[in-house]
Amino acid sequence: MQINFEYDNVAASSRLEELTRKRVNKLVDKYDFIVRADVFFKTENTSSKNTGKICKIRVSVPGPRLFAEASHEKFEMSIAEATEDLDKQLKKRKEKMKARK
Repeated sequence: MQINFEYDNVAASSRLEELTRKRVNKLVDKYDFIVRADVFFKTENTSSKNTGKICKIRVSVPGPRLFAEASHEKFEMSIAEATEDLDKQLKKRKEKMKARK
């Protein structure tokens, strides 16, 4: 499975990529119908110090693509929330796919 990374106002980081790969690969192990993932890291100036490190993840699966986004004070927290959101969406998609068969 292919994972693409894009950075916006963020220096490329192999540590962030490795952490994201681990979390996305857990989803792939659980949901074998995932074709590809696109991960976007972005920093944004915000009035709150608890936000601003944004992680967006888009996964290609049969049917419409799934997307999750999170903003926290650290990228690690944003990655965790985005992958948890995707896990919920993928679970629903899997149930719909089973119902159609």
